[in-house]
Amino acid sequence: MNIIYMLLAISVFVALLFFAAFIYSVRNGQYDDTYTPSVRMLFEDELIIEKKELNKSSNESKPIKKKD
Repeated sequence: MNIIYMLLAISVFVALLFFAAFIYSVRNGQYDDTYTPSVRMLFEDELIIEKKELNKSSNESKPIKKKD
C-alpha cells in the first residue's frame, strides 16, 4: 500500500513539473504564431472576392420583383 502513495506523490510531482514547464514556455512566447499574420494579408483579398461572387450568384438566382 505504501508503494501506491509513493507512486501517487511522484506522479503529482511530475505533473506539476510539466505544468511549470508549460507555463514557462507560454510566458516566453514559445507558442506565439509569428508566421500566420504575415501570410494572412496575402489571402484576405481572395476571400473578399469569393464572398462578393457568392453574393452576386445568389442575387442572380432570385426573381426580380417589379413595383406596380
